[in-house]
Amino acid sequence: MKPARTALPLALLALALSPAVGAATVLHCGALFDPDEGTRAGPHTVVVDGDRITAVERGHSRPDGADVVDLAGLTCSPGWIDLHVHLGTESGPGRYVEGFRLEPEHFAFRSVNYARRTLEAGFTTVRDMGGELALPLRDAINEGTLPGPHVIAAGRSIATTGGHADPSNGMNRRIRTALGTPGPTEGVVNGPDEARQAVRQRYQDGSDTIKITATGGVLSYARSGDGPQFTVEEIEAIVATARDYGYVVAAHAHGREGIRRAIVGGVDTIEHGTYMDDELFALMRRHGTWYVPTISAGRFVQEKSRIDGYYPEIVRPKAATIGGLIQDTLGRAHRAGVKIAFGTDAGVSYHGDNAEEFVFMVEAGMTPLQALRAATASAAEALRMQEEIGRIRPGLRADVIAIHGDPVADIQAVREVRFVMKSGRVERHDGPPEA
Repeated sequence: MKPARTALPLALLALALSPAVGAATVLHCGALFDPDEGTRAGPHTVVVDGDRITAVERGHSRPDGADVVDLAGLTCSPGWIDLHVHLGTESGPGRYVEGFRLEPEHFAFRSVNYARRTLEAGFTTVRDMGGELALPLRDAINEGTLPGPHVIAAGRSIATTGGHADPSNGMNRRIRTALGTPGPTEGVVNGPDEARQAVRQRYQDGSDTIKITATGGVLSYARSGDGPQFTVEEIEAIVATARDYGYVVAAHAHGREGIRRAIVGGVDTIEHGTYMDDELFALMRRHGTWYVPTISAGRFVQEKSRIDGYYPEIVRPKAATIGGLIQDTLGRAHRAGVKIAFGTDAGVSYHGDNAEEFVFMVEAGMTPLQALRAATASAAEALRMQEEIGRIRPGLRADVIAIHGDPVADIQAVREVRFVMKSGRVERHDGPPEA
């Protein structure tokens, strides 16, 4: 069952439910999920003032003058964090030609809906892993113009010539000549000097994080989905420069050698990681590298590869082969003790269905608690934002969701999000579940 696609009146309802400026809000939670303790405790009161949690208490209390939100019968949880989304696009059989015929405004208007669906599904923070549209979308959400999660935006991904994120892939020679050869400004580098320049360009553009495409990709218009595409020296130059700006560096990577180079080069997270093995798991443990699996995207592309015309023929074999392997890789990585953080690659799969990843992670061998922690405390740590998000604690941002059921006992409950608060503002409140 997929999360409901809610309509615009729900956003208007959220505005009506939001407390007046300056008034404290009290959440009466039927239960509280604590990712650190690994428990679902009984009734709790969460006090919110402005965009911060100011108190968390056992039982239900009501400070004088506070507005109470009754979440009895629901389990409160820190807002979920998805470390790998693409809010500027969504999968479809026409995706490969739309860039030639649609205007940027078409994609911008679509992204508004994708962001809203993501937030209403319980994801209060996302890391957008590539696309210029994420930057103005982030800003519009931060200004309060649009509903959506907190967006940590990479902007343009960094690739090598012909690599997974080279924007000229799939174009004929005449178009490539007319547009010119992409370089560091467009995120295409060759050599350490250009690698450093590309990071500095991302800083100038206003990016919040850095993404590189360390290997080929499944959906790019190219034959190889797993070949390495950077030298270690290029990756080291990217990481060293990123550190100057306080950036976390993520590496899209499927093939073994490209993953090895990314880990040795110092990246913070490996995205997808399809062909990882025990040797690479040990290397990740030594370097403290996080793994963001994106099972949802893998299963999605494998399914769609069976449909004639959904993907170009050069893409279809990669989608059929690589897509179905990620869930098994996660199971082996988890058993090997690799640090796991939550990510879906939504945009490859459908926005708003992000919570399905929890179910897939449990199928792969994680416990519900471990899967939930991957999208809360662990994801916050991978972002170096553990003092800001990922827990329900005094002083942290008031990102709180409430679920009908007990997700620690039954992971299927993640599909039953009934309430979403982001930065102290109620964004969704469906009321008590029907009997």
